[in-house]
Parts: sequence; structure tokens; C-alpha cells
Amino acid sequence: MAKKLWDKGFDTNEFVTKFTVGKDREMDLYLAEYDVLGCMAHANMLAKVGLLSVADNTALQGELKNLYKKAQDGQFVINDDVEDVHSQIEFELTAACGDPGKKIHTARSRNDQVVTAVRLFTRAKLQAIIESVKSLFDTYIELSNKYKDVLMPGYTHLQIAMPSSFGMWFGAYAESLSDDLWALLSAWKINNRNPLGSAAGYGSSFPIDRQMTSDQLGFDSPDYNSVYCQMTRGKAETAVATALAQLSQTLAKFAADCCLFMSQNFKFISLPKEYTTGSSIMPHKANPDVFELMRGYCNKISVLPFELNRITGNLTSGYFRDLQLLKESYLPVFERMQMCLDFMEFILPKIKPADDILKNEMYQPIFTVEALNEMVVAGVPFRDCYKEVGHQVMEGKFHWDKPLNHTHIGSIGNLCNDKISAYFQSTYKLFKFEKIADAIEKLTK
Repeated sequence: MAKKLWDKGFDTNEFVTKFTVGKDREMDLYLAEYDVLGCMAHANMLAKVGLLSVADNTALQGELKNLYKKAQDGQFVINDDVEDVHSQIEFELTAACGDPGKKIHTARSRNDQVVTAVRLFTRAKLQAIIESVKSLFDTYIELSNKYKDVLMPGYTHLQIAMPSSFGMWFGAYAESLSDDLWALLSAWKINNRNPLGSAAGYGSSFPIDRQMTSDQLGFDSPDYNSVYCQMTRGKAETAVATALAQLSQTLAKFAADCCLFMSQNFKFISLPKEYTTGSSIMPHKANPDVFELMRGYCNKISVLPFELNRITGNLTSGYFRDLQLLKESYLPVFERMQMCLDFMEFILPKIKPADDILKNEMYQPIFTVEALNEMVVAGVPFRDCYKEVGHQVMEGKFHWDKPLNHTHIGSIGNLCNDKISAYFQSTYKLFKFEKIADAIEKLTK
């Protein structure tokens, strides 16, 4: 039978135990490192307020550092007869330290323990994703500057519309990442608050210091109301998943562009052959599978907020076991998001734009607005210009071979990449990663 922190001298039915534990042992391995951090801060706080002796805390901190290293090295194991990571840590502390291990759960519950671990896990994974977004942003800006003078047709309704450039195309995705970073910042702020000490959702009569654990773990502040601490479970995850969904939509749209632009009907971009795949029957195929899978993975990420919302949407305040199910989809999503970002950073510099697209006469109509504008500047009313140029196109008489002169903010000739970069950097600085690194360094060393 499973060992349980809540054992009261009787065995729970084996099938009930199996059903209620579910995938917790597997999912909780994601949280081991972060649950240990929460234990470190909690034990320090208990010692400060007199609920642990200095000697007891010293013993616990020594063993917690051992467990922390095991978790970081991937050596932490949740035994088959143990319910979850929280139980495993307490049992190991008790085995190593004796009575001090039995005291560490004072003034907390597995409810606030798991919320804290998920917050710390999320924060670490979000930081890695944000750093990758920054790197990808820099690459987009570099490519935008490199290809700013290489023209391509722009489309509306998948019909040729107006002149664009590869610089504008790459730069658009850089600016999209800038707004995605704002969404990630909002999710970061919601996540980076401390629920530890709210216990089962109603606090306790112990004189604990929740500000101390918040500071030691590098949180911006506590989640103050103990009931709300529990209400944030699912809410914080949904906020983060929504930000990831927005980011994934940016990557999916770029991947869809690449699939279209690599087709023989477009031939706007190409990849070296070693980055394409073939067909088992058609010898000529060079498929953009990498972008198709990127689009698919990102589309899977984009539906996660809906799934999390449906698990939590009709729950009243207070804890419910339904919340355990959040972990199964939420915890692994960071690996998938990170994989997509890593691969995009890898493949992006391999894209080669074509530099002679607009030599094809079929693209002449994209210059109709240029001709129309020239006539407007000469004093002809806009609607008369519109009709005149339209008639030229219908009669097959339209032709344009003059240089473009787009100068306004965000146009072909004025991409404003410096301003987009400044916008991104100003947001990036607001995460203040160094504060968290300092806090965790002090706690663990």
C-alpha cells in the first residue's frame, strides 16, 4: 500500500489509490527541484518565528541541499509506494534527519506547497522561453536589415496587393514578438507572487512570516488573501498558457508563410536541400516538413488555455482534486514551446529569399497604387485616378518601372527597426531576472 502523509491507521482501497494518484508521480518530477526550494524557504521561516530550532533547521537545510542537487541532476526519484513529490521529500527528510523532518510541514498544506512549486517551475521555464524569444527577435531584426531592399509582393485575400519587402516581412515578426513579450510579462507578473503559507486555503494560527518566504524565493510579493491563493491555481496557469498561445500563434503564422512561400507556385524562399524531406513515391519532392510540424506544434499549444479553463471554470472557491489534472497538460507544454523556439532560431538563418521575384510581369498590378498616388500628387482627384488606373489594368495597358519612394513610419523605406528594438528592450528589462537569481543563489548556497 502507498505511504501517505495523511495516514491515520487504515489502508485506502488500492483501486481508489491508483485512480486518485493518477499521473502525479510522473508529473511531479517536473516539480521536485522547485518543491525543495519552497521547503528551504519555509524551514528558514519556521526557524525565524520559533517553530523550528536552529539545529533542526541546519539539519534540514543540509539534506534539502542534497535533494536539490539530486533534482537538478535528474536523480530525484518518487518511489512507487509514495503518492507525490511532497510526500517523497518529507519522507526523505525524516529518514535523514529524524524528528526535524516531521516538523517541516508545520503551517502549510500540500495545497499551498504544490501551488508554490508550480509557480517556481513556471517562472524558471518562462525565463528560458523569454531568453529564447529575445534571441529569436534579434535574428528577425538582423534578417530584416539584411533584406530590407529585396522586394516581394504583398497579399490580401491571397491576391497580389501592393509592394512589400523581405525586410518588412521579417521585421513584422520581430514586432509581433515585441507584443508577445508584453503578454509574457503580464503572465510573469501574475505568476511571480507567493502563495506559500496559505496552507489549505485559510491560513493558520501560527505567527508565520509570509513576506520572508516571498523574499527568499524571489517573488515580487505574496498573494495576500489565503482563499485567493488557492483560487489562483488554474488562473495563473491559464494566464501563462494564454501568453504562450499568443507566442505560438506568431510562430505558426510565420511557419504557414514559409510553407506557402516555398511552394513552386510562389518560389519566394528556399531552404538548403538537407533541411527538407522527401516522398516515398515522388522523387522530385523537397517538402517543408519542418515548418508544417512547427505550425502543428504551435497550434496544439494555442488550445491549451481552453483546456485549462474548462477544468477550472465551474469550480467554486476552495481546493478540489480536479486541479491535479492541470499538471498533465500544463507542465509539459514548456518543453514543446522551447523546442519550437530553439528550432525556429536554428532554421531562420537558413532561409534564402529570392531576389528577382518582381521581374515577373504577373506582379505588375501591385504597382497600381504607386501610379495612382503619383497622379494624386499631380492634382487629379483620387477617385478619378482610381478609375483611370483600373481601366489601364483591365485593358492590359498598365506598366510601372519607376523606383519606389516609401518614407513614412513602418513603410518599405522606413522599417523603424531601431524603434522596434528599443520597444522590445524596454519590456525585457521589466522582468528583472537578476533579482530572482540573487535570491535563489542566497537560498541554496
